[in-house]
Amino acid sequence: MKKMYLLLLVFVIGSSCASAQETPPVAKKKFMQITTVESVVSGGLGRSKMLVTSGDGTQKEIDMENLFSLVGINFKNILQNENLVVKTLKTYTDDGWRIDQVTPFTLSPGSNGGVGIFMTRYFLSKSES
Repeated sequence: MKKMYLLLLVFVIGSSCASAQETPPVAKKKFMQITTVESVVSGGLGRSKMLVTSGDGTQKEIDMENLFSLVGINFKNILQNENLVVKTLKTYTDDGWRIDQVTPFTLSPGSNGGVGIFMTRYFLSKSES
C-alpha cells in the first residue's frame, strides 16, 4: 500500500513539474497612443490636432479641422475629422496594432461653455516579433 502511495506521489510531482515547464513564454508588446484634440472655441479660432506617439517613441502632429466656424458648428469639419480618425486607426490596425482602450473626455474651463476641447485617447498595442 505504501508503494502505491509513493508511486502516486511521484506521478503527481512529475506531472506538475512537466506542466510547469510547458508554460509558454510571455509575449513582449510595444505600445502607442493616438490623441485627438478638437477645439470648441467659437469663430474658428481654436486649434485641433491629432497627436501620434509611435511604438518607438517618435511623435507627429496632424492638423484637424476646428469644430466651429464663424457661423457656428461646422458639420463638414466634423465629417472630415471623423474620416481622418477612422483612416488613421485603420492604417495601424491593418499593420497589426490592436486598440486596447479608448478614453474620451472634455474640458470646458468657462462657466458659459463657449470654450473648451474634446479629447480622445486611443491606446494601442502590438506583439513584438
